[in-house]
Amino acid sequence: MIKLSAFADESDNSLEGQIAALKKHGIPYLEIRNINGKNVMELTDEEAKHIRKRMDEEGLKVWSIGSPIGKKDIALSEEEHLADARRGCELAKILGAENIRVFSFYNVPENHARDKMIDLLKKFVAIGNEYGMRMCHENDKGLYGDNLARTLDVLDHVPGLYSVYDPANFLQVGEKAADTLAALADRAYYFHIKDVVAETGELVPAGYGDGNLLGLVSGIKGDKVLTIEPHLKIFGGYVLNDKTELKTKFHFESNVEAFDAAVNAIKAVLNKAGYKEENGAFVK
Repeated sequence: MIKLSAFADESDNSLEGQIAALKKHGIPYLEIRNINGKNVMELTDEEAKHIRKRMDEEGLKVWSIGSPIGKKDIALSEEEHLADARRGCELAKILGAENIRVFSFYNVPENHARDKMIDLLKKFVAIGNEYGMRMCHENDKGLYGDNLARTLDVLDHVPGLYSVYDPANFLQVGEKAADTLAALADRAYYFHIKDVVAETGELVPAGYGDGNLLGLVSGIKGDKVLTIEPHLKIFGGYVLNDKTELKTKFHFESNVEAFDAAVNAIKAVLNKAGYKEENGAFVK
């Protein structure tokens, strides 16, 4: 069985708009990143309680905290990094999530700070264990764990750290989907679904690029969650969180249209792989 999650902030900035996007497409899970112009890490306890209440009322669940934890310079103090991890866990508890996305820091090779990076990630895992959270490392551009070798280094040396596999991010640093899928697909706790044309760096709906999304889906064993992260049109959270240019191949009139296209594309890939949609899940 495969279930879908989504960064619904790519459809709408508001909580109600994000709920509407999930309900429209029968997506049961939200990977929460930005709400009403605020990053998830900036939410107050009261704001998080309100989000949980509305999600419960709509029969939806926060799958993961799409946090920027670890998306900072390794040179910052250990206390700051660990405070981020603890706050992420506090918010996840309130929101009813069990997974938190984390990263492996900027400027690690330059500062010869690999040991500090590994130690911090081990402490992230320990804090997650205190709260009953899975800390899930995403491969992302410009951070230590952006390519295949360094992602494997992170996962092999931090016991208890889970993996989020993002095919587009690997392509954007020059890796080939065949290599990363072979090494990491079976180790991934869940997947981020976005695709890119490797030659141009243009982001496209799932199945239109070089990420081999059909191979990814066809190779899944057991139950998995796929989080749709389209990046097909500039959205508010991208401006807040990412300093790089967003290059896209197709033009969409609105964020809603872009999000709809992304959802329809991954559903088409799932259907091609032999899955059928039944009661909010895809089954073979």
